[in-house]
Amino acid sequence: MLVAGTLAELTGPTSGLVELPLRLWWNPQRAFDLSQHTMLLWMYENVLREAVRITELRDHLHGPTLLRLWPDLNLPRAVRAAWEARHPALHRTTTLTTADTALAA
Repeated sequence: MLVAGTLAELTGPTSGLVELPLRLWWNPQRAFDLSQHTMLLWMYENVLREAVRITELRDHLHGPTLLRLWPDLNLPRAVRAAWEARHPALHRTTTLTTADTALAA
């Protein structure tokens, strides 16, 4: 499982249409409109699960966006655990979001 060394090195796009390479997304329709929250989540989930080269992470993910989306991403436990172990800020984001939700209930 591949994890970026720093969130700062993730300098991918933050807007527009992004077409993932076939290796990352096997669907004939590979373009993701980043202005649509659901498509943004879907793209990040796929890149985080499928990337095997650091350039794939750097080219398609954006550090601050990943931090913002992290609590909402549907990821395998192993992927989430690996990223949170390397980047404690991601774990804190999930913990804070869970606490905020509990307080609001």
